[in-house]
Amino acid sequence: MRNNNQSNSIIRWLVVAGDFVLLNVIMLAFAHWHWRMNSWPEGRLEIFVLVNNLALMLGEVRYSTIIHQRIVNAGEILRRVVKLTVLQSVLAYVVLKVFAYDLPVGWLQWGIGSSFVALLVPKRLLERWVVKLYREAGRNTRTAVLVGSDPELVRIYRKLKDDATLGYRVLGYYADSELGQWTHTLQGDGGRPEDAGPDRAVTGIAPSEIKRLGTMAEFLSYLSEPERLTLGDELYLCVSRRDRDIIRRVSSLCDHRLIRFYYVPVSVESIGLNLKSELIDEMEVYTTYENPLQNPLNRLVKRVFDIVLSVAFLIPTAILFPIVWLVIKVQSPGPIFFRQERTGLDGKSFNCLKFRSMHVNADADRVQATKDDPRKYPFGNFMRKSNIDELPQFLNVLKGDMSIVGPRPHMLAHSVMYSKLIDKYMVRHFVKPGVTGWAQVTGYRGETKELWQMEGRVKRDIWYMEHWSIWLDIRIIWMTFKTFFVHDKNAY
Repeated sequence: MRNNNQSNSIIRWLVVAGDFVLLNVIMLAFAHWHWRMNSWPEGRLEIFVLVNNLALMLGEVRYSTIIHQRIVNAGEILRRVVKLTVLQSVLAYVVLKVFAYDLPVGWLQWGIGSSFVALLVPKRLLERWVVKLYREAGRNTRTAVLVGSDPELVRIYRKLKDDATLGYRVLGYYADSELGQWTHTLQGDGGRPEDAGPDRAVTGIAPSEIKRLGTMAEFLSYLSEPERLTLGDELYLCVSRRDRDIIRRVSSLCDHRLIRFYYVPVSVESIGLNLKSELIDEMEVYTTYENPLQNPLNRLVKRVFDIVLSVAFLIPTAILFPIVWLVIKVQSPGPIFFRQERTGLDGKSFNCLKFRSMHVNADADRVQATKDDPRKYPFGNFMRKSNIDELPQFLNVLKGDMSIVGPRPHMLAHSVMYSKLIDKYMVRHFVKPGVTGWAQVTGYRGETKELWQMEGRVKRDIWYMEHWSIWLDIRIIWMTFKTFFVHDKNAY
């Protein structure tokens, strides 16, 4: 682990050094090309550069890069970039106004700060990609060992193995049976794995894919002789909560050998609720997760964000409108816009706007679009794949019927049908529907042929409601934006 930590430190310091280089290049570019800075008295430019570098140094202490960390998402990276650049700009401005009050630094600091954040975001994404490639090549990895005979460990293994950004190498597992024999179906599928969709079943792993290090009995017998065990940088233990003695012994072993210990509850003890911990004096208790959008301030922030971005998106929509209008008229006579009643906030219906992507037909309000749907015309098919058909929904956002990010609104007929088939289906209507959503950017977009597909969508919609933040919205918008260039196979 020591070597891994050292590699992480090197990555972090290289990224921080790159931040300083980027800031100074921006300042020197302004000094070279901006006419007003040429007239500054001697020594003033040096003071300006020094203060900005000191401000960045303090900003890095508070909001340093986290791309070297293994479990971190793009939203958190973006949040820290914004906070870092805002803190740097504000600190530099305040110090310069106090000690160099004769310099017109307001406009200049704003320009440099804007350029800095605009360039720092793609720099972070590029750096994250480089770290991913570095770890895919087998460098800066962390080893892990799995202990237990529960299918939940298969989920852990899949996560550690499939996400190269994490940089994990699983050494093997201790269990009473081969992982290839493990098949576990999640709650609510009727107990038949063959009926479960990919979000509801955990299947086994081929014996050749991961090494079996021994049985649980062998692992426990060697706890007093840890040199006979294969132990990595991290250990994931999955046993029943009733086996407290085993949990304590394994945790103690990990503490003594500087191994990070993780306890994974067994599948049958998972209660399927999102809970948050609270303290009553020194005692920890759990309560159901509060919906952040119940807070009026959060709703106000989201509404302002919606208005600003919808206006920004409607500008290019107005530019595209004549082209869209002309092509639609040529390929499919009829109205430009498609209006459909859909279920919105608190279960109330509203008219959802889209550019019409299908020929006028009588089934529009009850039949979903399919992959080779004969109702689609060529340009309409292109609009659906590139999300262009959704652009008029920013008018719904301005009106207040929708938000930019939220659960996608469904046809009234589908709301009636699925509310009878899926538990908690209507919970998704406690927030405004969105132009895009968490379900759509995580693989649950398009036609829902099977019930498990809609269940997966609802599960993600509720997760979004419970974990909302403005940074999560920004992350979802970015993931949606990428589909303009990399088409989703489920978009049709």
